[in-house]
Amino acid sequence: MPSRLVLGAGPTALALVDALSDDNGSIHVVTADEHRAETLRTEGTAVTVGEISDPAVLDGLSVVPETVIVATEDAADNAAATTVVGDLFPESFCLCYTGYDVSESQRAEIEENADRVVDPASVITERLGRTVGTDGTRARQLQRALRDVEGHLAIVTHDNPDPDAIASAVALGNLAERVGCTVSVCYYGSISHQENRAFVNLLEYELVNLDPEDAEALDPYDGFALVDHSRPGVNDQLPEELDVDVVIDHHPPRFPVEARYVDLRSAAGATSTLLVDYFQRFEIEIPEPIATGLLFGIRVDTKDFRREVSAEDFEAAAHLVSRADMDALQRIEDPSVSAETLSIIGRAIDNREQEGSVLLSCVGQLSDRDALAQAADRLLDLEDVQATMVYGVLDGTIYASARARGADIDLGEAMRDAFGQIGSAGGHADMAGAQITLGVLDSVEDREESLEDIVRSVVNDRFLDAVQSRSHRLLGSVYPAAEFGPETYAEVTSDIEPTLVDDADTETEEE
Repeated sequence: MPSRLVLGAGPTALALVDALSDDNGSIHVVTADEHRAETLRTEGTAVTVGEISDPAVLDGLSVVPETVIVATEDAADNAAATTVVGDLFPESFCLCYTGYDVSESQRAEIEENADRVVDPASVITERLGRTVGTDGTRARQLQRALRDVEGHLAIVTHDNPDPDAIASAVALGNLAERVGCTVSVCYYGSISHQENRAFVNLLEYELVNLDPEDAEALDPYDGFALVDHSRPGVNDQLPEELDVDVVIDHHPPRFPVEARYVDLRSAAGATSTLLVDYFQRFEIEIPEPIATGLLFGIRVDTKDFRREVSAEDFEAAAHLVSRADMDALQRIEDPSVSAETLSIIGRAIDNREQEGSVLLSCVGQLSDRDALAQAADRLLDLEDVQATMVYGVLDGTIYASARARGADIDLGEAMRDAFGQIGSAGGHADMAGAQITLGVLDSVEDREESLEDIVRSVVNDRFLDAVQSRSHRLLGSVYPAAEFGPETYAEVTSDIEPTLVDDADTETEEE
């Protein structure tokens, strides 16, 4: 059983003894204050009366401590005690509380002998910095914005939400409920990816699927927050003119974002990282289901800390690991795969076309758009392939999913260049997606070419043109620009109905 030796019985030491008493392991206190020693004994704590820096006192103890805590209010006594502890118990972990008014020589002595030093002045300074600095101000402004809702808050994710969007929304909902809001986590579209369905079901998240055809769907809500995207009507089906109270997102916007409170931190690899920061600044313990979701959200959005990851993402994940249900995470990451998903992956392999190091595949009609992302990931494993795009048609819309690795290309920008004028597109440098409404073309039966051939021509040419314009190293001379210039697809795109254009600040697919 681990043993803890506490040297001192002042206010700080007593607080530590009280905190440690509920933990497993024995506690032994050394203090020169006989009155406090008697009080501790009556509470069941083992005590030795003597000077904490006396080698004879410490050497005569019946315990070999695993941890030694030096915590008197006198810096000189603490410095002397750490030196004795270092000599007598070199294998023990030593934590020393410096006390106030510590001199430079005393600090040097403590730092030489203690494994961990706690300086109350530094702790207070750091605490004040978190409270009154830029980040602390941000947290207070969010709290104020949530309190001002005074009613039912709808926290809306982007369409077909991914784990980062879902977890961030649930976490923000927890914070909003703490200040008195009634909260609903809402989304448009579907959650069809088997991993994401397992994610929601196992963690028992309560989500509201909004119906875009229901004109009264938004009537119950008094306020609106957007997470993991930043503009109403862009990658969600909210009215563009909707007044938004809160926006929290990690995607860099290309247009101004309007809301009463806006937090856009593009340096972070996941919106979940930002929510962890808020819980820490409010000093709120993160409930296990939310911690589990946030950890999974960070892992998915950073591709297991290999894509667009920051130090803040690692720190947030480290904070979450001890609070998350790792068994639930394992079950989420190993869900069953539907027959439709396997079928789409198979068609993507069969229909693949490679131009240089770019591989494209049209899978035709599909019923599960999320399988496109899995197919794009699988095709990226092929030799000599640096970028992939898999696409298909569902309910009159072309859905495309693209992946890249180690390539001199920003997929998000390439997809916007390729499809932003005829649809909506966006994403990360190595993972992006697009949606293009077919419009009247889908209803025309008398066509010289099949719909699939037209779709393939439009999508392939536009994507290759965008990729070529951004990186000659990807395609080089294998696919000359003249072969897929704008003049080759201008005619076939004339019947495609334009949709959203300015959606560059959002992701367009479930990851």
